[in-house]
Amino acid sequence: MLRSLYSGISGLRAHQTMLDVTGNNIANVNTPGFKASSVRFEDTLSQTLQGANAPAAGQGGTNPAQVGLGVQTAAISVDFTPGSRQTTGRGLDLAISGDGFFVVQDGTGNQLYTRDGALDFDGAGRLVTSEGAIVLGWPAVNGAVDTQAPLGPVTLPATATSPARATDAATMGGNLPADAAVGTALSYDVTVYDGLGQARTLTMTFTRTAAGWDVSGADGTATATGAITFDADGQLASGGTLAVGGVSVDLSALTGFAQLQTVKFTNQNGFEPGTLQSYSLGSDGSLVGSFSNGTTQVLGQIAVATFTNPAGLEKVGGSTYRPTLNSGAMNLEVAGTAGAGAIVPGSLEMSNVDLSKEFTNLIVAQRGFQANARVITTSDEVLQELTNLKR
Repeated sequence: MLRSLYSGISGLRAHQTMLDVTGNNIANVNTPGFKASSVRFEDTLSQTLQGANAPAAGQGGTNPAQVGLGVQTAAISVDFTPGSRQTTGRGLDLAISGDGFFVVQDGTGNQLYTRDGALDFDGAGRLVTSEGAIVLGWPAVNGAVDTQAPLGPVTLPATATSPARATDAATMGGNLPADAAVGTALSYDVTVYDGLGQARTLTMTFTRTAAGWDVSGADGTATATGAITFDADGQLASGGTLAVGGVSVDLSALTGFAQLQTVKFTNQNGFEPGTLQSYSLGSDGSLVGSFSNGTTQVLGQIAVATFTNPAGLEKVGGSTYRPTLNSGAMNLEVAGTAGAGAIVPGSLEMSNVDLSKEFTNLIVAQRGFQANARVITTSDEVLQELTNLKR
């Protein structure tokens, strides 16, 4: 049979593969996180009709004479160029700005990797993908994340609470009037907390004396007294603190100018226990909870995986990949560090398919298929001529 017949057949197969890949790219033009593929061809073995000869004294050398035996697919490579980001405004839509993949766990316990950041919480409070794969990261213990710990589900516990903190420091600021009459008493209150979060009122009373001000503090269980004085420039000269029970009240910011009465508590560092009210995701993948007592606490952190050769990953469906022998080592990183891209909440990475390029490839593949089909029909006509030699 004619070699051209089989070369044409190999061309049909190769260009059919190109059509398949191009069609899949076009079909996924709106798939978040999808990466387009491209086909590369190479020729197959060539049949040598005449070998090469070296030059001799009286005769020149000759080149080899070979006839190619067709084409084959050399590689189908994935283009991991980042796609454009589309702002959705939804807090659980995440895009990776740069290299890296989200780490997820499927129903069989296998770790897979994806760029699709359309996430949500399931009924157990776990962060999951659209297909229900569990997003992995590092859990937080008392607001601290250990990135050396084993990966686990990133979870938003509905019953999370922020523990109470006992007040052990408070700060006062403002001005005590230097022209106040001796015996004038000024009182100021602030709410403080014990280790169980129970509130009590701390009262600070300033009484004008000839030398300055007497200071007394009471919180219902403990009392303390002291005195403060100011220099000729209205700056505190003595008596910068007063300890009332377990609370150290800082008075160093007080001043003693005339005609101004602006003293107030500016800070106290205790709070009652709080319940989880809302959450947010940071660019480093931190899941931060906001509590009813005004505090925030890290509840977990999403991990980002990078690979030496991401093009060596194998697609396994659902916009996920798994490592192969040629993908290289997998490294777990905090988003935005060590070469891993930062996480952009409220955005999705769209497909990186370029429709203009794909339609051009579609035309090229179609014409290549037609040309190879023409080779087959021409070879068939030649064979027909051969059979017609004997009538």
